[in-house]
Amino acid sequence: MIPAKTTVRTLRSRSAGLLRRLLKRTPGLQLDPLHCDVPRLRDAEIACVYYAQRIAGDLYEFLRVSPSRIIFALLDLAGRRAHTRNVLFAAQETLRRRAAKLFGHEDFNEAEAMIELCQEINFTILRFSGGVRSCPAFLGCYNETLGTLCYANAGHTPGLLRDDTGITPLEATGLPLGLFSHVTHSAATCALVPGAALVVVSRGLIEVECDGEEFGLAGAMQTLQQTIMHAAPDICLHVLGAARQFTRDAPTQNDLTALVLLRRPKPSKS
Repeated sequence: MIPAKTTVRTLRSRSAGLLRRLLKRTPGLQLDPLHCDVPRLRDAEIACVYYAQRIAGDLYEFLRVSPSRIIFALLDLAGRRAHTRNVLFAAQETLRRRAAKLFGHEDFNEAEAMIELCQEINFTILRFSGGVRSCPAFLGCYNETLGTLCYANAGHTPGLLRDDTGITPLEATGLPLGLFSHVTHSAATCALVPGAALVVVSRGLIEVECDGEEFGLAGAMQTLQQTIMHAAPDICLHVLGAARQFTRDAPTQNDLTALVLLRRPKPSKS
């Protein structure tokens, strides 16, 4: 048996095969996803905030893969936390390992790399779930030099892109991960002009209720429209706070998570 104390360090650099053998040899072992540091960006910032303790299957990830590119993701795996930890750990390991290889150089096609990354994470979820388990996911690659975002929305709630023209929903580009071994995903690209923000919220936040009425995507859009776009963490807190206020602070049955990518406005000329 492999000592459990060694797992977190060794699995960061080893293959999914080792993780499968470890879980098979150590029944009942629970591996929480690893902490990710918030990267510093040029002329932009990114943040993710969640409400209270994790009770379900939300996972967010930030990863710098090159001097000019940041990968980020928000996954929403179906199930309670006790049944999602190991799958999320494996999905995070795949994301970190494959994203660094797919996006870590300059001469490549971002959309093709994003599609391949989705496929790899999809295979991992199917493998470690032992069957079908729905996992809506929003994955993005932000190019700091160009101010562009290549993204894949695998059955997730739409990303909300706010700029001077209003709010544009970034709709699904494919089915949720974890459903089929052979499924076609696609990727899209959009621009984040200076002062624009992308907000991605978990399904749990959209579905919070009060008196039989959901907060909904409309509630998130209205909140975003009224938010002062000063800092990414503040935007996250504003959206979460609006959802909690809507429910009158009633207990939630799902994870509530908000992820924000904000491109800072250009300094005004004096």
